[in-house]
Amino acid sequence: MRAVVARAFGGPDVLEIIDVPVPTPGPGQVRIRVQAATVNPVDAATRAGLLAESGLMAPRDTIGIGWDAAGTIDATGPGVTTFTTGDAVIGLSDRLDVPLGTHADYVVLDADAVAPAPAGIPATHAATLPLNGLTAAQALDLLDLPRGATLLVTGAAGAVGGFTVELAAHRGLRVVAVAGPGDERLVRDLGAEWFVPRTAADLPAEVRAVVAGGVDAAVDAAVIGPRALEAVRNRGAFVAVVAGAAPVPLRGTRVSNVWITADGAQLAELSALAAGGHLTLRVADTLPLKEAALAHRKLDEGGLRGRLVLTAQA
Repeated sequence: MRAVVARAFGGPDVLEIIDVPVPTPGPGQVRIRVQAATVNPVDAATRAGLLAESGLMAPRDTIGIGWDAAGTIDATGPGVTTFTTGDAVIGLSDRLDVPLGTHADYVVLDADAVAPAPAGIPATHAATLPLNGLTAAQALDLLDLPRGATLLVTGAAGAVGGFTVELAAHRGLRVVAVAGPGDERLVRDLGAEWFVPRTAADLPAEVRAVVAGGVDAAVDAAVIGPRALEAVRNRGAFVAVVAGAAPVPLRGTRVSNVWITADGAQLAELSALAAGGHLTLRVADTLPLKEAALAHRKLDEGGLRGRLVLTAQA
């Protein structure tokens, strides 16, 4: 089978398509024939060597790329009773010690990292849900806010930010969205009650102008750090989406990082929400697996609304 790997760190051109044996699922695992796999910023960070530099990934000669996958169950290992061959599924590969990622023709995952695919939604769109949707949901779980609480979401027009806005609104939270000036309609359609442009000269002041005393909490998907923290009330809560981006917990703020974990049960809930039209799955473009390097170049250029998705085309 084909798999996307990096044997050196650097720009998109370090990516290679190699031929490797089709993996065999072990106890409690399933093999997925991948139809679509999302290209995420963490894939670019992996390729560039940032995860290795930060100590999150052990050194090795060949590094597989990819976290998200949508496809069909191709084989099951011993003890798997929740899935059968032919089931349409989505899944997340969250381990950094495995040799290959989801940017491949097949991937083996633990069965509890997999969920039924959202009914009626193409694999290209379904593939955008696992990593970004779970990150948003788990960030909100860390905050544990009651209905009616106020939440600031930076990067609200992005993939993680957009899911955070929708899930927060679904949970009964009141959202202040921070995004580009041209994204106000988008984030309001996602469920934001208030909008503050990211270009605001004094972002904390503008947030506090619409929510007196500051918001109860923030999810910092845009990694603006202290500017977002200053918009949070004293003894509020703050979640950083990117590793190492958590600011100093000033004014008694409870600050934490969301460390993504594969969770098939939670992913099944997100899948059902997507199937019911409560989550917006946005695809910026689709490219065949063989164009992985081009997808990374497009990602590095920025300006995307939605995710790039690699498909199983030859």
